[in-house]
Amino acid sequence: MNRIDINIKNGPLVMGILNVTPDSFYDGGKYNSIDAALYHVSEMIHDGVDIIDVGGESTRPGAQEVAVEEEIDRVCPVIEKIIHEFNIPVSIDTRKSKVADEALKLGAMMVNDITGLQADPDMPVTIAQYNAYCVLMHIKGTPRTMQLNTEYDDLLSEITRYLYNSIEIAKKAHIADDKIIVDPGIGFGKSLEQNYVILNNIKYFKKLGYPVLIGLSRKSLIGRLYDTDEDRLPATIALNAIALYNGADIIRVHDVKEHKLIIKPLKMFYQVANS
Repeated sequence: MNRIDINIKNGPLVMGILNVTPDSFYDGGKYNSIDAALYHVSEMIHDGVDIIDVGGESTRPGAQEVAVEEEIDRVCPVIEKIIHEFNIPVSIDTRKSKVADEALKLGAMMVNDITGLQADPDMPVTIAQYNAYCVLMHIKGTPRTMQLNTEYDDLLSEITRYLYNSIEIAKKAHIADDKIIVDPGIGFGKSLEQNYVILNNIKYFKKLGYPVLIGLSRKSLIGRLYDTDEDRLPATIALNAIALYNGADIIRVHDVKEHKLIIKPLKMFYQVANS
């Protein structure tokens, strides 16, 4: 089957989250079986998803690292089935080059690395070998430690410097310039208020010259605003609308249908507002 490419210029794009983990913060355990995962993929495709992002390791605050072989066992059977049964670009959400290599070998087209290529020295070469897309994200610390210290001297410039270093690593490994995407890492080593500063300054990160991905779906920057366990979807949609208006090229979401429905009116709003 011929694989379709990822056309970011025709964006904004919606990346659908597929967690095949027992412990992710929102949907851990829902899609552990291949049948459940594939059914969810078919739902997301029906709803208009542009990319499926498959993850086998929770990166919620405090999460413990998963062994390489266990992560491979979680994601690869699902990725193989998606590639075989659907014509949709697949991303592998991993910080480990061996996991990325196995996923790319099966036909995945993108690596979503929460460390921005700064943890596993073999990751850049692995991505370049397959001419894959890569998402370079900013994180302070690791998922286990990242919320222990969220202090910055200058939030925006420090995130930008980290992303610039990740871009340089990618270039040295000969990852194609048009395959690079940056992500300022909402929720990854940031306070509640800092997440909103990032959301309000997406154009600041676009100065790096690359598409920007924003992943805020149902995260604690929403949940911590409520005294009770409220439905986080309406606020997620509202904040993603702001992200898109502020220049995000890709939004990473749990709820595809609702976010695809907001893109056309947002495009019209942006067109009129800037005419």
